[in-house]
Amino acid sequence: MSIRFTTKARKGMVAATVAAGLALGMAGCGAGDDGKKPDATASASKGGGSNPSAQEGQSDEPLAELRGPDGLVLDITSADRDSGGFVTVNADLRNDGSKTAIISSQLTGNETEIMKNGQSFGGATLVDSKGKKRYYVLRDTDGRPLTTTGITTIKAGDTKVVFMQFPAPPSTTTEVSFELPTFSVGTIKISG
Repeated sequence: MSIRFTTKARKGMVAATVAAGLALGMAGCGAGDDGKKPDATASASKGGGSNPSAQEGQSDEPLAELRGPDGLVLDITSADRDSGGFVTVNADLRNDGSKTAIISSQLTGNETEIMKNGQSFGGATLVDSKGKKRYYVLRDTDGRPLTTTGITTIKAGDTKVVFMQFPAPPSTTTEVSFELPTFSVGTIKISG
C-alpha cells in the first residue's frame, strides 16, 4: 500500500512541477523584458490587447504600407537590427475588405523546407539594392521559418500582429526594400 501512495505522491509532485514551470513561463512571456509600462506613444492594436515589446515606443505612423489582395494591408511598424546579427520586422496585417480574407499560401514562399512547416510569412525578403543582396527569412534548426505562422484567414476589419526575422545586412545599410508575395513592395529603414 505504501508503494501506491508513493507513486501517487510522485505523480502529484511531477504535475505540480510542470504546472509551476508553465505558470512561470507564461508569466515571463507576458511581463516584457524590463517589467516597465509601455510608453504613452506605444501604438495599440485594434483588438484591445497589448503589442509585443518589440513594438513599444513606436510611432503610430508605419514605416511602409503594402497593399495585397482582397483588401489586405501590411503596415510595417518597425525594422530593428539586433546585436545578434539579425533584423526583426514587425507589422500589422489588417483586412480593410468587406468579407473574410483567405491568406494566400504564396506568402509562405516556394522553398520546400519552409513549405512543409505550414502557413507562414516565409516568402518575405529584404532587398539591399546598393549591396546587391537579397535576405531571406531565417529558419531554426528544424527548418521552421522565424515568422508568425498559422494565420489562414482574417475577418473583415480585423488586424493581426506579425513578425519576420532576417539576417542583418551590413551596419552601413539602413534602407532596404521589403517584399512579400502578392503584396506591393515597400522601402523601410532599419533602426539600431
